[in-house]
Amino acid sequence: MNMSDPTFQTLTLIVPMAVIFYVLLWRPQQQRSKQLRTQVENLRRGDTVVTAGIVGRVVKSSPADDPEILVEIADNVQVKILKAALSDVRPRAQVEEKN
Repeated sequence: MNMSDPTFQTLTLIVPMAVIFYVLLWRPQQQRSKQLRTQVENLRRGDTVVTAGIVGRVVKSSPADDPEILVEIADNVQVKILKAALSDVRPRAQVEEKN
């Protein structure tokens, strides 16, 4: 390949850009998704969860194959939420430290 070849010049720009894109965007997103998936699988009663801007406390955790959990969002107000809709899980210990 000749250094002045337009194909070579294009590749010398695209390949490093793809590597940077992977390192800065794709990989961290994959790690966050994996971490959230692990947290959702390990939900316990008393954990605080966030979904669509609503923060609640897990009242009843369900087996891994059940897609729903029971969450208390206010005193005596409980709702069923799909595990797939969760955007964050805060374990009990982490919530107590903030208070």
